[in-house]
Amino acid sequence: MTPLASILTRQIAASGPMPLSDYMAACLMHPDHGYYSTRDPLGAAGDFTTAPEISQMYGELTGLALAQAWLDQGAPAPVTLAELGPGRGTLMADALRATRGVPGFHDALELHLVETSPTLRAAQAERLGGLDPTWHDSVATLPEAPLLLVANEFFDALPIRQFQRSGAAWRERVVGLEEGRLVLGLADPAAQAALAHRLEDTEEGDIVETCAPAAAIMAEIGRRIAAHGGAALITDYGDWRSLGDTLQALSGHAPADPFAAPGQADLTAHVDFEALAGAAAPARHSRITPQGVFLERLGITARAQALARGLTGAALDAHIAAHRRLTHPSEMGSLFKTLALYPERGSPPPGLEP
Repeated sequence: MTPLASILTRQIAASGPMPLSDYMAACLMHPDHGYYSTRDPLGAAGDFTTAPEISQMYGELTGLALAQAWLDQGAPAPVTLAELGPGRGTLMADALRATRGVPGFHDALELHLVETSPTLRAAQAERLGGLDPTWHDSVATLPEAPLLLVANEFFDALPIRQFQRSGAAWRERVVGLEEGRLVLGLADPAAQAALAHRLEDTEEGDIVETCAPAAAIMAEIGRRIAAHGGAALITDYGDWRSLGDTLQALSGHAPADPFAAPGQADLTAHVDFEALAGAAAPARHSRITPQGVFLERLGITARAQALARGLTGAALDAHIAAHRRLTHPSEMGSLFKTLALYPERGSPPPGLEP
């Protein structure tokens, strides 16, 4: 039993089953035993690899798309360039390198990183410290200014609640104890006003997931972009509307039991892009677009060909594999989607449609 499992077991024994959102929050961000609080989870030595870590092309094209959005809106200065959950700072470093040639962009931007993990803040400082970033625990403390924001695999790690349909009501899935083990159970049926519209497209026993933290963050981002201008690029795995149990755990790049070793595995869930887009009003949103389509529209194949010219052997093979992994429908190309936010009188960043 992990140290966090002991803490949660005692808590549930004393107070009763807890919502899945409370369990996820503890597993990921407990100050002493939380997954993100205690480690760098990325890369071969970690538990998963994100698009920016797969190839520099991802960050380069993302940065150029945001820079073009900035130009299309009249190149406001100063402008806040922000990333939610920047990992090791890889995406931002690649984005800034690729945009050096955009006239006036680097002079106008102020770099802000939203990160709560001390371990990852240290990694970001090592890679981006020369650019004088400002760190935040929340989007709420970002400057009131035009905002260019990127969030790659950020929203999937926010705590969710799960509800199972029971007639015209819903039973929340909660974490309890069975013979000393952490297990999922069901609370009593109750009406859920926020899910009234889901009675139209669900059946008995269907599971719907909600994420209040995601909605609050999107509302703040949308308010800022609507008021001050800018754009946000949000890429994650999921679809337009939540349906089914998508909670998953990863440990050592392999699926794991979400309840077997709290604090030792990454917990995520698919993103409900419909809920994200709705929460961001009055900012406008683009259509969600498969990551592969988005990157191809931005010119990833031409960039891949240019980078390949100086490569041979294993390095060339790895480069080709990275391009495929980012774009092919059977890999990340279809599972991951991109959504943009932009002002009412603006247009989506390159690669995306209204």
